[in-house]
Amino acid sequence: MTGIPPVETRVLILPEWTDLNGHMNVAWYVLAFDRATDAFYDALGIGWSYLERERHSLFTLAMNVDYVREVFAGHSVRVVSRLVDHDRKRLHYFHQMFHAADGWLAATNEIVAVHVDMATRRSAAFSDETAGRLAAMQAAHSCLPAPPQLRRTLGIRRLEPSARGNG
Repeated sequence: MTGIPPVETRVLILPEWTDLNGHMNVAWYVLAFDRATDAFYDALGIGWSYLERERHSLFTLAMNVDYVREVFAGHSVRVVSRLVDHDRKRLHYFHQMFHAADGWLAATNEIVAVHVDMATRRSAAFSDETAGRLAAMQAAHSCLPAPPQLRRTLGIRRLEPSARGNG
């Protein structure tokens, strides 16, 4: 891959982030992914300083979180973030959380966000400069293999009666 590599963020899992099951609670996964989003936006030049400077921000429209393997207090994780797609006003990006020491996949987070003019609190097109950075990152990340969790939908898949067997 040439150009802009995926953005990496390291997060240490704190004891207070665990629940009665002994593993990290779902709410804290979202917090860890949110920290990765902050780093990802900074790399694109649309982080918190962009809000202060340009009076534009990004609002999350939708997200999916897949919990693949448990993480526990004291574990360090590495979140790898990539741009999947974008248009004039929206971003589609994907985070993968890996155990930092052992490398296994712990969770994924897929997000669609909208660019907002904070004066009107309405969606707004990205500037040409920002759109150029988005296009460059998307082009660089488009050659990465698509993870199986990308673009998945939620639901309960029903088996046909003939496929269920006799049990």
